[in-house]
Amino acid sequence: MAKIVGAIICLLIVAMDVMAGILGIEAEIEQNKVKHLRLWIFECRDPSEQAFKLGLGAAALLGLAHVIANLLGGCNCICSQEELEKASPSRQLSVACLIFTWIIFAVGLSMLVIGTLSNRKSRASCGFTHHHFLSIGGILCFVHALFSVSYYISTTANLS
Repeated sequence: MAKIVGAIICLLIVAMDVMAGILGIEAEIEQNKVKHLRLWIFECRDPSEQAFKLGLGAAALLGLAHVIANLLGGCNCICSQEELEKASPSRQLSVACLIFTWIIFAVGLSMLVIGTLSNRKSRASCGFTHHHFLSIGGILCFVHALFSVSYYISTTANLS
């Protein structure tokens, strides 16, 4: 029974991250459909309401997948370098996956938020280009799925 629940949780995390990645890439496509004028690194363009909605959805799904993976994965507390060296390889893998998951989450969410905010309705002005932030954030959602599932599996393997 525990294996079935674990598989369902892993599928849920992967499905949410994959959906977030697809939404991020779709938001980038919608953003590129609006008219814009580019002069070196400065750009004047109209915001895309559809890109804003898709980017917001992608950021929300990424955040929710991260919360689920961390809450259901349990606590994996290692307080010192010495404790890490004495830990089993499975636990060391779990800690490494946890660290990578947080880094990927922070960078991916930042990219999605920056790309999404550049498509606010009140942002019809000129400024620095924000190209590919949404698609890079979307790609990082796929990477987040990989490390989140690895974290969940390695953490739950330590508990049994």
